[in-house]
Amino acid sequence: MTALIPFPDIAPEIFSVSLFGMTFALRWYALAYIVGILLGWRIVLRAVRNTSLWRKDTPPMTPQQVEDMLFWVILGVILGGRLGYVLFYQPAHYLANPGEILQVWQGGMSFHGGALGVIIAAFAYTQRQAIPKLATADMICLGLAPGLLLGRIANFINAELWGRPTDLPWGVAFPTEAAQFCPEVADICARHPSQLYEALLEGLILGGLILWLAWRRGALKRGGVICGTFLAGYGAARFAVEFVRQPDAQFVSDGNPLGLAWQLGEFGLTMGQILSLPMIAVGLFLILRARP
Repeated sequence: MTALIPFPDIAPEIFSVSLFGMTFALRWYALAYIVGILLGWRIVLRAVRNTSLWRKDTPPMTPQQVEDMLFWVILGVILGGRLGYVLFYQPAHYLANPGEILQVWQGGMSFHGGALGVIIAAFAYTQRQAIPKLATADMICLGLAPGLLLGRIANFINAELWGRPTDLPWGVAFPTEAAQFCPEVADICARHPSQLYEALLEGLILGGLILWLAWRRGALKRGGVICGTFLAGYGAARFAVEFVRQPDAQFVSDGNPLGLAWQLGEFGLTMGQILSLPMIAVGLFLILRARP
């Protein structure tokens, strides 16, 4: 039997309450979103109040403006994440079942779509308030890592977005029927805990790097460095993890077991890798063009 780690016995729901014939539950994933947004908001507020971090000692927003924009950012995350999943991953299904598009409680969110939603929401807000856009982008990217860290841990608790089968000793035996469907494995199927790989790379390491650049290296004085570092760092981390992450079922077929969304001969890319490449390119561009 291959060495593996049994999946921890953690229920996706923290608690549930039945009222008037309906059940309301607080799930780890929802809590991760809430706590991640609150932590990110506090980090951004602390940075805005520390005027010495910014170019010419002038933050792009006041604390009140940060709080006003928070609503639009949350809206961008939810709507962008959902619509991104619909358009990038299952357009045919939702075109045939449009009533399911807004059923976010059924699952299905895309980080790349959420990122686009935040960009659009922030652009609209800064345009109306005549606020510097690049400095605002740096400010927003300061607070994204906690949500990524907690969100990926919640994905692990939900036993979703797991990785490809592996015989490495830290492979995890996820309990769902889909995770245990590994025709090439005779015994229990252990998989890469790709959610935890992403939590480490995108949340802990990238988040720590961004905070270090902002508070210790004066990166907020050079417009675009923080935003560029986040985009390039997230894109690179996601691109790398995609090699061990199980692709979405709709991309997998007998002739395409790796779930590649684009293929040329023996070379190919998953949808996650395709969407990450523009992030890396834009991130590197912002870093290279940054000026004191």
